[in-house]
Amino acid sequence: MDCAGRLPAVAARPTRNADLVARDLAVLWHPCTQMKDHEALPPIPIRRGEGVWLEDFDGNRYLDAVSSWWVNLFGHANPRINAALKAQLDELEHVILAGFTHAPALELAERLVALTPPGLERCFFSDNGSTAVEIALKMSFHYWRNAGEPGRTRFVNLTNSYHGETLGALAAGDVSLYKTTYEPLLMGVLTVPSPDCWHRAAGESCAEHSRRMLEPMRETLERHAGEVCAVIVEPLVQCAGSMRMYDPIYLRLLRELCDRHRVHLIADEVAVGFGRTGTLFACEQAGISPDFLCLSKGLTGGYLPLAATLTTERVYQAFYDDYATLRAFLHSHSYTGNALGCRAALASLDIFEQDDVCAHNRELSREMAQAVAPLAEHPHVGEVRQHGMILAVELVRDRKTREPYAWQERRGLRVYRHALGRGVLLRPLGDVVYFMPPYVITPEQIHRLAQVAREGIELATADSGAP
Repeated sequence: MDCAGRLPAVAARPTRNADLVARDLAVLWHPCTQMKDHEALPPIPIRRGEGVWLEDFDGNRYLDAVSSWWVNLFGHANPRINAALKAQLDELEHVILAGFTHAPALELAERLVALTPPGLERCFFSDNGSTAVEIALKMSFHYWRNAGEPGRTRFVNLTNSYHGETLGALAAGDVSLYKTTYEPLLMGVLTVPSPDCWHRAAGESCAEHSRRMLEPMRETLERHAGEVCAVIVEPLVQCAGSMRMYDPIYLRLLRELCDRHRVHLIADEVAVGFGRTGTLFACEQAGISPDFLCLSKGLTGGYLPLAATLTTERVYQAFYDDYATLRAFLHSHSYTGNALGCRAALASLDIFEQDDVCAHNRELSREMAQAVAPLAEHPHVGEVRQHGMILAVELVRDRKTREPYAWQERRGLRVYRHALGRGVLLRPLGDVVYFMPPYVITPEQIHRLAQVAREGIELATADSGAP
């Protein structure tokens, strides 16, 4: 390599998957991956994307059933978002947002304030879901200091929750796979049982169970009166926590409980926002407004890293003072309010507005339910559950007792490998096979996806032994 960072020239030749895999494994460390797995299952180099399809360098195509980690809303290489980004490139790519502003950030903040639940009037931009959560945690903690209640220093979370990988967000979650190793680095939190309906009693409705599970939260807030800054939840679906789901009644009652105890409610809609659960924001289904709303993933339609933390005017005013009081929120990210990211987000919001996306998604969600209906009686399926455009199938060793498979057996990985061979990108969470496709998927593609998933589940559970 020369001083300009150029690699030595090599003879041009057609690029193949194998060429990129060899180069990849020499330098890259992939996220959420035991890299030794790639000895048997190499990464797949993607050359291009279009709609729900991804294509590798050998010409194989894969239906992106997980929206490339839940970010892609309107398909790869969407022409409307592409056009908006191309136009923005000729005007401004990025500028510091401290002391400066620009139209894309301002317009996006205005539109998010107008679209999100009532009372969320201030928008703070950052880079990704974890940072959106970090900001909410810090703002809540700092708010109580500025408000003269420095004793409020603790956060309450739910079992099986996930809020990101940075240290504050990781502490606010409860998925041991990600958290246990780093426990010595993390702040302590108060954890209460999740209302997720997988654990409901026989004959109990999801709404009844979710309502009943408010009691542990009530007891915790009473026991720690005056100590708690905020409660943080993922509305309706605990996505990284095996796509566990609960009823909107829990959110409505939790909002009332937080108000009674003067505790902030942080809604982490990083994964469930922007139409995933059937409404633009999941909180709408409970008719509530949180004190903080965390958004990312689908915010830019899957194009660029961007996040937003929205909060109330009351929170904002607690920081608004002369500089010498040191009440300002001195938190920053280099790419805060990036113009390209904001323009992509605006283009995505235009599609929501022009195409009545949520109504279309309701039709697609019914198609998804119909396509997987035969799995409901499968001897190794413990539950099929769905909120809008998120559908999950939980595999178990014994359907009657819901005895799980040993995690070491990696049954979900068997489904993943089969699906790749059939041209579908599924990425199960443990033994939970889920669909979270782009909203441009067609009914025919949904049924293809369901067929491949059924085949994979049959293969993955074939040696279980019928109970």
